[in-house]
Amino acid sequence: MYERGARRWLTYGLFLGPSLLGVVVFLAGPIVASLGLSFTKWDLLTAPSWVGLRNFRDLLADPEFWAALRHTLTFLGGYIPLVMAVGFLVALALNSRLPARSLFRAVYFLPVVMSWVAVALVWRWLLNPYYGLLNNMLAVVGIQGPAWLFQPQWAMASVILTSVWKDTGFVMAILLAGLQGIPREFYEAAEIDGASVGQRVRHVTLPLLTPAFYFALSISLINSFQVFDQVYVLTGGGPAGATTVLVERIVKNAFSFSRMGYASAMSWVLFVLIFAITLAFSRMQRRRL
Repeated sequence: MYERGARRWLTYGLFLGPSLLGVVVFLAGPIVASLGLSFTKWDLLTAPSWVGLRNFRDLLADPEFWAALRHTLTFLGGYIPLVMAVGFLVALALNSRLPARSLFRAVYFLPVVMSWVAVALVWRWLLNPYYGLLNNMLAVVGIQGPAWLFQPQWAMASVILTSVWKDTGFVMAILLAGLQGIPREFYEAAEIDGASVGQRVRHVTLPLLTPAFYFALSISLINSFQVFDQVYVLTGGGPAGATTVLVERIVKNAFSFSRMGYASAMSWVLFVLIFAITLAFSRMQRRRL
C-alpha cells in the first residue's frame, strides 16, 4: 500500500514538476521579488538599498499617482457599461436565427484575438484629425470632427471607444454561451402568457443570464484596472497627461525613470486594489445568486 501511494505521488511529480517549476521560476518568484523591491530603492545600476515604507509614503503624496488612479477609474466607468451593453445586444442578435450567423460570430470575435498593437495602430489612423476615416465620415454630414487623440477632453473617450470595439467579442462570446444554455421552454411559456419581446428579455433572459453577466463583468473589471497597451500606443499617456493610467505609470517609473522600487510599490498598491474590488464583487455575487 505504501509503495503504491509513493509511486502515485512520484507519477504526479513527474507530470506536474516541469509546469510547477515554470510557475515558481517565472510567476511566483518575480511576485515575491517585486514585494521585496517595493521596500528598496533600486535604479538598475547599483545594488538595491533598503528604504522601508518610504516608497509607499511617497506614493500616497504623489499627485501623478492620484491622477493616474482617477484616469483609470474614468476609463473603467466609461468602458464597463458600454462593453457590457454592446456585448449583450450583439449576443442577443447573434442568438437569433440570422443568415450566416456563424460568420458574424467569427467576425465579432476576431478583434479579441488580434494584437493590441495592431488594433491601436489601425485606430490611430481612423481617429487621425486630418485624414482619418471617422472625421471624413463626419465631414460628409457637415460635422467637423475633433482631434480625437490630441485633445485632452477627447483622448480618454477615444481609448474607451477603441477598447469597447476590441473587447465586445469577448463579452459577446460569454453571454452567447449563457443564452444558449437557457431552455426554450421558458420563452415558450412566456409567449403563451402574452409576454412581449421586451418582457421576455427582462423577466426571462436577464435573470437566467445573471451568472454569465457576473463572470463577464468580473473579468472585464480586472482587465480594466490593468489597461495599458491601447494607452501606450494610442496616446502614450498624453495629451497633457489626460490618459495616464496606473500600469502606464508603473512602466514609466520602472523602465524610463529607473525607479524599480517605486514602481514595485505602485504595482502592489494596484494589486491590493484589484484584490479588494474582486473580493467585494465575489461576495456580492454569492449573495445575489
